[in-house]
Amino acid sequence: MKTSRFRNSRIVLGALVVLLMSASLFAASSIYDFTLPSIDGTPAPLAAYKGKVVLLVNVASRCGFTPQYSALESVYEKYKDQGFVILGFPANNFGGQEPGTNAEIKTFCQTKYSVTFPIYAKVSVKGDDQTPLYQYLTTTANPAFAGDIKWNFTKFLVSRDGKVVQRFESAVKPDAPEVTSAIEAQLKQK
Repeated sequence: MKTSRFRNSRIVLGALVVLLMSASLFAASSIYDFTLPSIDGTPAPLAAYKGKVVLLVNVASRCGFTPQYSALESVYEKYKDQGFVILGFPANNFGGQEPGTNAEIKTFCQTKYSVTFPIYAKVSVKGDDQTPLYQYLTTTANPAFAGDIKWNFTKFLVSRDGKVVQRFESAVKPDAPEVTSAIEAQLKQK
């Protein structure tokens, strides 16, 4: 009896080691390793944006920074034909400022701010239910820009190869010179 328990324990331990090793083999190396649902619920792989400069932003409809949607749309319109895209990730992590359903968020973005850049389904950007993309962005994507998301409208600039190259906190407007010059510098990289 003891021998079979010992053997079973070794098998379980061996399986656990293999599982842990395989998980580390599949650790994310860029934003392209993630697929999240679009605002309409269909799978939307970030790999679809390979070769583009990307600005990822956690957004909210009832925040003091919500008017940044206008600047985000303007920046998107200005650079989209040069290989640039903005991806919005609605999140309700701060003061309940994104309480709506995905359908309500989509309607709000389109009617209030005429948003045409891609919006994903609502995610969590911090806490126990943090989505894996934001776990990656805030921990291992680029240690220079790691750290918890402090509020809505935090922006991560990503190079054409899917690497985080800059982070801008909420108060930095999307059309601020430091943001647009960073976007332009990345767009020059081929």
